[in-house]
Amino acid sequence: MKLNRYLDHTLLKAEATEKQIDQVTQEAAENHFYSVMVNPYWVNHVHQKLQGTDVKTACVIGFPLGANTTAIKVAEAKQAITDGVDELDMVINIGEMKSGHYDRVQKDIEAVVEAGHAAQKIVKAIIETALLTETEITKASQLVVQAHADFVKTSTGFSTRGAAIHDVELMSQATQGSQTQVKASGGIHSTEEAEAMIAAGATRLGVSASMQIIGK
Repeated sequence: MKLNRYLDHTLLKAEATEKQIDQVTQEAAENHFYSVMVNPYWVNHVHQKLQGTDVKTACVIGFPLGANTTAIKVAEAKQAITDGVDELDMVINIGEMKSGHYDRVQKDIEAVVEAGHAAQKIVKAIIETALLTETEITKASQLVVQAHADFVKTSTGFSTRGAAIHDVELMSQATQGSQTQVKASGGIHSTEEAEAMIAAGATRLGVSASMQIIGK
């Protein structure tokens, strides 16, 4: 399986330097990864570096806790769009999800989706599966579908664990028959792990070990 176009080549560490961001961007361009995923600050820089390549610019929104107000998430998304982003990966309000306030969770997602789709951008919603029960994973995935996000995504990579095969299976089942796809991220370090996530239903992978996964 050729994995390159499944991969969002990711660098979200707080201490990431410009040199490291440039290295990730160069690796993505040379290996035709799907996107480079960075924090919002670096969006315009990466967008400029990727001009003329087949690699998208992506960033996180409301990261990593999802506890920003909806207005701030929308403003952050709009700023990233202005800076040249192609894809937005927003973190849902996990506390409200755990509280059972599903209308609030859905409206939070919808607001970012609306901002992204108005500019023809892809929007993914990170549900942080490590912090949810199986029932909550299914419900959260359904809320993402109802909010018309393009992807439901497992993890930030900053919580207690990353993606698990069973998470992806649950999410894939919950989104079946919809336009919403599944992205697995966090803790995927080998070709075998990447292929297993795809077999479970993921159509995109968020990884920092992209070079290792493609065998370079």
